[in-house]
Amino acid sequence: MSSLLAGKIAVVTGASSGIGRAIASSFASEGASVVIADITEQPVEGGDSTLDIITRAGGAAFFQKTDVGRWEDVDALIGATVERHGRLDVMVNNAATYSGTALLQTEPAQWEQVMRVNLTGIFNGCKRAVQQMITQEPRQEVRGRLINLGSQQGIVTSPGDLPYGVSKAGAIYITRQIAVDYAKHLIVCNCISPGKIVTGAGGLAKDPARLEYQRQRTPWPRFGRPQDVANAAVFLASDRASFITGSNLVIDGGWLAG
Repeated sequence: MSSLLAGKIAVVTGASSGIGRAIASSFASEGASVVIADITEQPVEGGDSTLDIITRAGGAAFFQKTDVGRWEDVDALIGATVERHGRLDVMVNNAATYSGTALLQTEPAQWEQVMRVNLTGIFNGCKRAVQQMITQEPRQEVRGRLINLGSQQGIVTSPGDLPYGVSKAGAIYITRQIAVDYAKHLIVCNCISPGKIVTGAGGLAKDPARLEYQRQRTPWPRFGRPQDVANAAVFLASDRASFITGSNLVIDGGWLAG
C-alpha cells in the first residue's frame, strides 16, 4: 500500500460499483480510511463487495447504506463517519443514475428521479460535508476537499439523455460556486468529468449505436476505465493538489479536444 492519502478520512457515494468502486478502492490503497456509501453493497459487476476487496487488501473501510437523494440519509452518513473517525477530509459525490431519454420521451417521474439522485444528491453531499469541514482544524492548509462527478455530457450535448446532461451541468456549476464561496474557509471543491468509461452498467451504456458514436468521438484508441477516473480522484484528494479549486478535470481520451 502507498501512502498518498495516509490518515485521511474519505466518503465515496455510489461506491459499490463502477467508478465509485474504483475510487474507494484506490483511496484505501493509498492509506485513506474509506466510508462506502450506496443503496446496496452488491456490485453491478458482480463478485466481491467493495468492502471485502478493501479489507482483504489490508485497507480500512465500512459500509453505510445511503440514498443520497434523502437529506436524512446523508446526514446520518456524515454523522457516522465523524463519530467513528473524528473528522471528514474528503467527500466524493459520485452516485448517479440516468433515464436514457430525450426531451419528448422523458416522463416527469424520470426527470425527477435523475435530478433527485444526481443533483439533489450532490447538493446534500456538499452541504453536509461543508457543515462538518468548516468546524475542523486545517491540515496542510485545507479543512476538507470535495470532489463532484460531472460528465462531458454536462459540457457538450450528447444524443438521447437530456436529464443526465442537465444534472451533470449542474454538478459542474455547484463545484465552482462552492469553491469560490468557501475558499476563505480553506475548503477545496473540484469536479471530475469523465468521457466514455466502461463499467458493469447495462442497458443504454451498451447500446451498439451509442457505442459506435462514442468510438468515433474518442481520439484515444480505447474507452476509459474506472481506474482512469480513480487516478484523478486520488490526486485531487491528496495534498499534491495544492492551489487547485473550482476546476473541472476532464477524463475523456481527447473527446472534447476533437
